[in-house]
Amino acid sequence: MAAINLPRIIRVGGGALAELPAALAQCGLSRPFVVTDEFLVSSGMVARMLDVLESAGITATVFADTVPDPTVTVVEQALDALRWSGADCVIGFGGGSPIDTAKVIAALALDPRPIPSLKAPVQTDDGGLPIIAVPTTAGTGSEATKFTIVTDEATSEKMLCAGLAFLPTVAIVDFELTMGKPARLTADTGIDSLTHAIEAYVSKKANPFSDAMAISAMKLIAPNIRTACAEPGNRAAREAMMVGAHHAGIAFSNASVALVHGMSRPVGAFFHVPHGLSNAMLLPAVTAFSAASALGRYADCARAMGVAGEAEGDQAAVARLLEELAGLNRDLQVPTPRSHGISEEQWFAVVPEMARQAIASGSPGNNPRVADAAEIERLYGEVFG
Repeated sequence: MAAINLPRIIRVGGGALAELPAALAQCGLSRPFVVTDEFLVSSGMVARMLDVLESAGITATVFADTVPDPTVTVVEQALDALRWSGADCVIGFGGGSPIDTAKVIAALALDPRPIPSLKAPVQTDDGGLPIIAVPTTAGTGSEATKFTIVTDEATSEKMLCAGLAFLPTVAIVDFELTMGKPARLTADTGIDSLTHAIEAYVSKKANPFSDAMAISAMKLIAPNIRTACAEPGNRAAREAMMVGAHHAGIAFSNASVALVHGMSRPVGAFFHVPHGLSNAMLLPAVTAFSAASALGRYADCARAMGVAGEAEGDQAAVARLLEELAGLNRDLQVPTPRSHGISEEQWFAVVPEMARQAIASGSPGNNPRVADAAEIERLYGEVFG
């Protein structure tokens, strides 16, 4: 049996941002608190969204001090600002970090408690304020998930928080908000969403619904990611990447992620590597480690991505998948931790703690081949470069 959870309202397509006031009205909401970042303010994108709201007579309060990999300190600052605002909902506008911050403060708005108390395996299902997610990158799929990530500075741990309290009520999925994003961001967020789709499909918690979403995501992302990076203004590629990221978010929210994500979060926490990039660094090696334990499933991924023919045997299809993942990293210039500038001494000094945090998150337990601490440490050594 599978339990499926989705946003109540999803508006998808070019220009969907214009539908934001109507979606708020459908939910009886009129006093939004917007969580975003300084870049989106300075680029004029926040003003663009505020204009849409103001043209419908809606005035918003804006908090623009979010940081990449939201920290407990910044989340508490946002929560404090929210309490004074009199808002009846929270809009997360941006990439994964503003949306993650929005989710946590919305969940805690009516029931304040220490943020580390939300860490998985705790399930936070009691709703706080309604969450409206408006992604401006095609990557995290956070607009459709019941997960959020907060970094505890005290322990250098990226805490996975899960539950229906973090599931947006409204998702506005407008690919036009991603137009012109730089190639590095497009590549990292794109491989992030491809990882979501693959991991959801091979997860031990996969189900027919999540499978359909994951396959759809792979069919959309794989043929379009290189084009979206090379041609930032290509509307068809941008739309495929945005819808693909959304489907991948739905897939992993309802099937969970696995070993790549479990290992990726500590890399982000210790070395401030963007989440999509740390996933990309790990994906080929972890897939090679896991493939023999779910050959048919990984072969399905290769076929969905268009790198293996329908008639091709599973073994050959998986070999093509591994070639494609390595080729994708090469073509999109994904660095190794070493070439990214991380010192070998620092990396290997924290490998045991990264392995401990990975296992503690629970995600590696969903992997087709469950790795022990020693195997995770070996994989970290292999990907270092």
